[in-house]
Amino acid sequence: MASVIYFLHLVTFLPFSIVAQRNNGNGSIAVGASLTATDNIIPWLSPSGDFAFGFQRIPGEDNFVLSIWYDKIPDKTIIWYPQTNPVLSRGSKVELINRRGLVLSDPQGREVWNSSSISDISYGFMNDTGNFVIVGSNSSNIWESFNYPADTMLPTQVIERGGVINSKMSKTNFSRGRFQLQLLQDGNLVLNSRDITTDFAYAPYYTAATDDPSNQSNSGDQVIFDETGYMYVLRRNGQRFDLTSRKAEPPSRDYYHRATLDSDGVLTRYSHAKNPASNTSWEEIWLVPARNMCAQSIGLEGSRACGLNNVCSLDTDRPNCECQRGFSLLDPNDPNGDCKPDFIPSCDEGNGKEVYDFIELADVNWSQDDYMHIRSVYEQDCKNYCAEDCFCAVAIYGGSQCWKKKLPLSNGRRGSSERAKAFLKFRKVDRPSQGPPQFSGENKDNKSLIFVGPALLSTTVFVFIVMSGVICVGFFLIYKYKARNPNIYPTRTAVDTNLPRFTYQELVEATGGFKDELGKGSFGIVYKGVIGINTVAVKKLYRVFQESEKEFQTEVNGVARTHHKNLVQLLGYCKEGDQRLLIYEYMSNGTIASFLFGDIRPCWKQRSNIALGIAKGLSYLHEECSTQVIHCDIKPQNILLDDYYNAKISDFGLAKLLNINQSQTSTGIRGTKGYVAPEWFRNTQITAKVDVYSFGVLLLEIISCRKSLLFESGNEDRAVLTDWVWDCYQEGRLDAFVENDLEALDDYKRLKKFIMVAIWCVQETPSSRPTMRQVIQLLEGIVEVSEPPCPFLSLVPALT
Repeated sequence: MASVIYFLHLVTFLPFSIVAQRNNGNGSIAVGASLTATDNIIPWLSPSGDFAFGFQRIPGEDNFVLSIWYDKIPDKTIIWYPQTNPVLSRGSKVELINRRGLVLSDPQGREVWNSSSISDISYGFMNDTGNFVIVGSNSSNIWESFNYPADTMLPTQVIERGGVINSKMSKTNFSRGRFQLQLLQDGNLVLNSRDITTDFAYAPYYTAATDDPSNQSNSGDQVIFDETGYMYVLRRNGQRFDLTSRKAEPPSRDYYHRATLDSDGVLTRYSHAKNPASNTSWEEIWLVPARNMCAQSIGLEGSRACGLNNVCSLDTDRPNCECQRGFSLLDPNDPNGDCKPDFIPSCDEGNGKEVYDFIELADVNWSQDDYMHIRSVYEQDCKNYCAEDCFCAVAIYGGSQCWKKKLPLSNGRRGSSERAKAFLKFRKVDRPSQGPPQFSGENKDNKSLIFVGPALLSTTVFVFIVMSGVICVGFFLIYKYKARNPNIYPTRTAVDTNLPRFTYQELVEATGGFKDELGKGSFGIVYKGVIGINTVAVKKLYRVFQESEKEFQTEVNGVARTHHKNLVQLLGYCKEGDQRLLIYEYMSNGTIASFLFGDIRPCWKQRSNIALGIAKGLSYLHEECSTQVIHCDIKPQNILLDDYYNAKISDFGLAKLLNINQSQTSTGIRGTKGYVAPEWFRNTQITAKVDVYSFGVLLLEIISCRKSLLFESGNEDRAVLTDWVWDCYQEGRLDAFVENDLEALDDYKRLKKFIMVAIWCVQETPSSRPTMRQVIQLLEGIVEVSEPPCPFLSLVPALT
């Protein structure tokens, strides 16, 4: 019996003895050691026990995050985690493997992250600074967690030029958030926000100004957090730029210190007493931006402290974000994130104050989303104007002025100096029926009811007959008048829209007599104009009546029903006599033709962002409109750029509108040489895949900054861009295709992915091309891109 008890005792404690062998209390981790994500798992500890490496369970979830944390304080604050796939389900495993480093796998054994070591490993080490180190066979460090920071920097940690720290999405969401700390290559330390989809970095909302273009030796070289808790930027000439006080308060021997870029975009240095008996929490002792971040974000595109449709309060040091009535958080765990509207205005339903009402929000404004400004109006007029405009989601009223805004709303503030009222539009609900009249009292006998009934019935019949006669006479008179004046009342097939209608004289005055020409197309000339205080683009169609009338109907009827941030917005029209004009929002940075093919090559991140924006606009036209729209003329001249270089598709004059149950159509050849899909030249049905082909050509132009057709002497092999890219791709010479664009080549994985997607798009067979929805998924990395076949074969396998 004693031997059985001894055996059970041995089996029970065997796993713990193995752990002890692999983590013997001095922080050393043997090759082959592993941890599995389960409750009560013993982590790998540093010699002092201050720091631990392993899996922490996320509160309220059955998921775990691979991380390093402070182990001696109650809240086990996490200070490191992998930037990709840190959160996994129960049963996931991390193992230290020779020549591979730390390898993280899911419960099915699929690898999801590794530390990418290719050298022989001697051991791992969790040290007392919070740095996990992998030591090679030559006793040198071949990997350190300090070199791959998450959202936190610790004493003794250094960030070199080009280094980045990313915030979390929220306290419990460890995905990369909207904010970054960067020591740029020019030596400037900045805080900026980024586009989560494309990783495009927006303009900084805080800068330490540690760059010096006139004297490179005075520029920043490293961000240093020394062991005393002092943070500074070390310049190349050895001088220091203080970020915090040189005197650490409180002293580092008694307190833990960390600097974290929090999910609200504020970089904060914290301290926490090491003595567990003190029962304290983390204390803020320094932060930037020091001034209110709500105010700092205004005017900087993308750098908003709060998400889209959210509102930031101005009365706190940190951004305090709150969804207003009529909105709710898209992610309930991210209070600083986007707010989704309970109601989105639509141009496919009625308008006016009979249909809509408003929620009043006091002292709230979204400063950057005005598309129309109306002066000298009353409050009720402001609400009426918004109710009657299918694009208007919010009206701001203050000082006898009215601003109309559309979704999504950005840079919302509460407590601004304007003291304006915000009116959020919503659809009126049907009022409950009042029910039949209730008769009470003993004197209301059956005789009274019998008398009242026939009287009411006879009156109702009489009124009905009279009203029917009036309506018939009215329709007859309108019909006769329209027959004599066909231009005054356009038929439904001509213009079916709620857009504002302008007189020709109003547009003559708005454009100064059509003097400032912006561009010229196949159907008309575009002029710059001003309506109220808003700059607009006025497209005046040529007087070739049948063709221009057809284009006019297509553009007004089609575009007026669309509403997407990557489509140029149609603001109004003029149909007077033989004059046909369209009024668009003004795009200050012109077409991407001038952007791409100028003397200076635009930056790669900006080009990537533009390509994705165009793809999203086309996907909306193809799949999200009530009437599918095939643009038929996608090319650089028809893609415009706004103030912040966001791409917007324009010029729908050649567009083909399909009914909801249609997927293809027959039509004559449309489009521009170099961008036209092969099926236009065959007697086949036309589908949205013609736009996919044109987008593929355009994507190649965006990647290479070269035109689709470029006939030069001695460069016949490069004349046709689709031929040239296939040659470069086959031969592995993508550097030649982008003409050694160093920025694009530094992002080689994305560059190759974009080129592969473009080759799929220009496949000769339409069925082999992806849809625009698939294109977005491929570009964003949601779906892996498979090897594309030669695009010029008659038959190629379909993309799956």
